[in-house]
Amino acid sequence: MAAKYHRMKLFDVILILFFVVLTIMILYPFYNAILISLVSENEYIRTPFLLVPKKIVLDSYRYIVEKSMIFKGMRNTIFITAAGVLYNMFLTTICAYALTKDFPGKKILSYLIIFTIYFSGGLIPYYLLIKNLNMMDSMMSMVLPMGITFMYMTVIQRHFESIPSSLIESAKMDGANEIQILFKIVLPLSMPIIATFVLYYGVDRWNEWWNGMLFIKSVDKQPLQLILRNIVQDATTTNSSASSASGAMPFGDGIKMASTVISMLPIMCIYPFLQKYFVSGIMAGAVKE
Repeated sequence: MAAKYHRMKLFDVILILFFVVLTIMILYPFYNAILISLVSENEYIRTPFLLVPKKIVLDSYRYIVEKSMIFKGMRNTIFITAAGVLYNMFLTTICAYALTKDFPGKKILSYLIIFTIYFSGGLIPYYLLIKNLNMMDSMMSMVLPMGITFMYMTVIQRHFESIPSSLIESAKMDGANEIQILFKIVLPLSMPIIATFVLYYGVDRWNEWWNGMLFIKSVDKQPLQLILRNIVQDATTTNSSASSASGAMPFGDGIKMASTVISMLPIMCIYPFLQKYFVSGIMAGAVKE
């Protein structure tokens, strides 16, 4: 018994050490990005493996603020994220609820939805569609085209199907229609999974830059990610051509990491408020009872 206890204790110690090392490997890139954004180029070159900065320098952040329309980009991205998440969740929830019902052509519709995962119309038809809808150089081109993510809808559908049918039948006996059942019964019982996919859609929307690059030409309408991408490219180009220039040049790697910190900070601030729903929300739609 004592030998078995010691083996279990040794296994627990090894397991704890493994997860400690894994946690450090996951967190260090974020910590390193913050450090690089806060040091000078000379310190970064002299200290490849940086743990604690000798002197905090905010030149990279100052460059981003002074040389870009970052605050307008932040405003645009907040609008795109808020409007996009509301639009996504509305379409996703009503489609997921509709697919829990039996109706003629349900299988065909499901196959068509699955088909769109593996095959798309291509970039050129997509561009022509946005152009024909008069959404060029409009922030709606970053909101309306991306309505539903099939995987998210499927998980929410499975959760809706796990809600006891007796609740739905009781509501119908009391005179409730399908819209009332969805918004007054099903959704309130599904808040953990709804909060989870609000976070997922929010991250997707916040990091979106591809549609902005394709369709947004006005600088004052560009999202934050596209503006930060342009800043990084400009800083890298400036550094590569600065060998014969005089004066202080921007620190390219510092600007890249500062851009990364700025882009991920809002999501990191929101995540703790939704964390309590995260595990329960994922597990809620993982198994169909």
